[in-house]
Amino acid sequence: MTSGCRGLQPRKQPRQARAELTKQRILTAAAHVFAEYGYAAGTTNRIAERARISIGSLYQYYPNKDAILAELLIRHLDTGGDAIRSRQDEEQPDSLEEIMRGFARTVIANHLDDPQLLRVMMERGPRTPELLEKIARHERERIAYTRELLERHPEVRVEDTYVAARLVVSMVELVVHQLIAAPNSVDTARLENELVAMLTRYLTAAPAAATEGPVREGA
Repeated sequence: MTSGCRGLQPRKQPRQARAELTKQRILTAAAHVFAEYGYAAGTTNRIAERARISIGSLYQYYPNKDAILAELLIRHLDTGGDAIRSRQDEEQPDSLEEIMRGFARTVIANHLDDPQLLRVMMERGPRTPELLEKIARHERERIAYTRELLERHPEVRVEDTYVAARLVVSMVELVVHQLIAAPNSVDTARLENELVAMLTRYLTAAPAAATEGPVREGA
């Protein structure tokens, strides 16, 4: 992702339904243009043309395409956060494997709309303060929830539940982002199965015995 936040804030916040509709048209058009042409060729002129508005109207809402992409990223993050929280509010299965499957499936589903757009967001998305704060806040929420779950689930054998919770949350997010957005993306059912197997085996494996003293070479 690129850094910096100058000129990344929307210029005009919608106050009427018509203005909100125009903003939604811009964002929808931008998502299609970025996915179809890539970021470099996904110009504001193309976005305005796809949205069926004048370039001047587009600039009333966004100063440049960086600001548009930043808002697409924030909305992507909000959608994913809402989906995870909704999943957490539901009654969880008894099986740890099924709990991990539900988590993995929810994250995967949030990345399936358009892998091409996801790739653009990963590679070119600006790191605005708002986005970084959202990422940190969502991560804290997921880690706290996952740690609580691990501490009370009878199948879990890991000793450091805090680090384990961070590993689970980070691994699912990073692996899904990387493999769904890859040009040769992995079949989602196979990805889900392998993620679940990996996480479940790690969480339920017996802790490794502590080594008594240094191991000598050749021993």
